[in-house]
Amino acid sequence: MYVVTGGAGFIGSNLVRALIEHGHDDVVVVDDLEDGHKFVNIADQPIADYLDKDEFIARLDSDPALGASVSAILHQGACSETTEWNGRYMMRNNYGYSQRLLHFCLDRKIPYLYASSAAVYGASQAFAEHADNELPLNVYGYSKLQFDRYVRRVAARPESQVVGLRYFNVYGPREQHKGSMASVAFHFNNQVIADDEARLFEGSGGHGDGEQLRDFVYVDDVCAVNLWFLENPGVSGVFNAGTGKAQTFNDVAKAVIGWHGHGRIRYIPFPAHLEGAYQSYTQADLTHLRDAGCDVGFRPVEDGVRDYLDQLAG
Repeated sequence: MYVVTGGAGFIGSNLVRALIEHGHDDVVVVDDLEDGHKFVNIADQPIADYLDKDEFIARLDSDPALGASVSAILHQGACSETTEWNGRYMMRNNYGYSQRLLHFCLDRKIPYLYASSAAVYGASQAFAEHADNELPLNVYGYSKLQFDRYVRRVAARPESQVVGLRYFNVYGPREQHKGSMASVAFHFNNQVIADDEARLFEGSGGHGDGEQLRDFVYVDDVCAVNLWFLENPGVSGVFNAGTGKAQTFNDVAKAVIGWHGHGRIRYIPFPAHLEGAYQSYTQADLTHLRDAGCDVGFRPVEDGVRDYLDQLAG
């Protein structure tokens, strides 16, 4: 069976869908449904089983036969709130839990793919997977970086596959439960529907109004990268997962407005609480990913947003 932690979340539920669409009828979702709204992300998927995240850890300790039935663990579960400053909570969820699953997989030679984040780069202006570029701006980014460091130390030459994927700004279906952490494409769409305008930040970090740059990557392309690694179990390491081409927030807003055929852009003051804790530019360096042999293509914002809004409308 394929275990997807965070499988009722945004990227996790899309991975569940992708695995099932590729013929896997043995997908087990592990998550925390205390926020029951997430159930809609997996209600349409014929999963083999569901386990609470704490129950799953207990099963790892109590069921020695479990390892023999697991084909791979795709660990997507985490606290992804970049504005959460409870470091103890963040490290327990994002670091300690990830360590536990890593050692379970290493001990049993089970492929382990986990979600890292471009937040590890923080204030850096270079985005290759190198220690000199890793400067997180918040405790979320630090929790992801510290686990990447741990993997590099204890699984530098693993006997079984260990892959960390540093997701850049992922957008797409099944993110509606994320609230303020949902993508700007999601928020711009709702704003155009409600008020016929998309609201963007004024200039910051040396960029003009709405001209801050991010590497916006469509969730289906991120899923394709995960599947590529599952099909290439001899490849391990920490890799960027983005398009390799930064685009502006204006580009996203224009793509949303273009899909609707109406709307305007309005610029709002940059929030004071984000000063010094905001990435104004990200762009994945894909050299390491391409050198590993991964040939997955990535859609530009204009194509990804169109597909996304088509699905929301459908």
